[in-house]
Amino acid sequence: MDVWLEVALNGPWARERQPLIPVTADEIVADALDAADAGAAVVHFHAYDEHTGRQRDAYELYAPVIERIRASADVVCCPTIPFAGGPDAGEPLGPAERFAAVERLLEAGLIEWSVVDPGSVNIALAADVAAGREGFVYANPESHVRYGLGLAAAHAMIPSYAIYEPGFLRLGAALHRATPGAPQPVYRFMFSDTFRFGFPPTAWALDAYLRLLQEEAPGSPWMVAGLGVEIEPLVAAAVRAGGHVRVGLEDAPLGTGVGNRARVERAVRAIAAAGGRPASAAGVRAACAAPVIRPRP
Repeated sequence: MDVWLEVALNGPWARERQPLIPVTADEIVADALDAADAGAAVVHFHAYDEHTGRQRDAYELYAPVIERIRASADVVCCPTIPFAGGPDAGEPLGPAERFAAVERLLEAGLIEWSVVDPGSVNIALAADVAAGREGFVYANPESHVRYGLGLAAAHAMIPSYAIYEPGFLRLGAALHRATPGAPQPVYRFMFSDTFRFGFPPTAWALDAYLRLLQEEAPGSPWMVAGLGVEIEPLVAAAVRAGGHVRVGLEDAPLGTGVGNRARVERAVRAIAAAGGRPASAAGVRAACAAPVIRPRP
């Protein structure tokens, strides 16, 4: 089977926590093209301000990077939105402000997917909890999710749902059903060894998510991913069950010495060993356009 392989190049960590992440435009483009060459069909990244080394989700930063990537490789580019509650979030933002860059990128015809995360969650490292250091709340009010799904409906954008907890799946499915015209979301199950949210990367946890998905949104595309996790042990089970895979420095254990290209190459080998093959970007687009049977509300 064709397996969608997504690479998450950097995430919100900055180099203090993930030293190998690409930050400058040149670095992001280089890592994206390397990952595409190695087999990734979907490229997800966070835009960074090169002067501060911190995440900044601005159209002026995303657009030229995406244009350069697309000029050299056929991949699906997927940006993010400000990580509300995180250290770079600043003052609280409304939904239109959080999705401002995404909306302009859609209007310019530069993106096909975007993050629309259907829920809020505490993000805390186990080591920080033990040391008395607080994490933060990744906040996605319902109005923000509805706004993102509205953009999806208006622009035929694929919503990329990060499922940190089972409730994310249930609410995300309900909000999708309530948004006429919104394309089918991709449900990305977020596992972790080192953060204290959701499930660890185990077969029983994947099975629990798949049972819930079958009840709430049968036939929907899904993938295994996470934060602070080595997801490779779940790749074979995901491929055999008809799922997809995300890897990259955003998701990897903090401080890892393994870069994005090597992580994509390892995932390609794991997918092949399980009887799958990496899909092309054209294959991903074609699969996303296929009809999906929705359950009754």
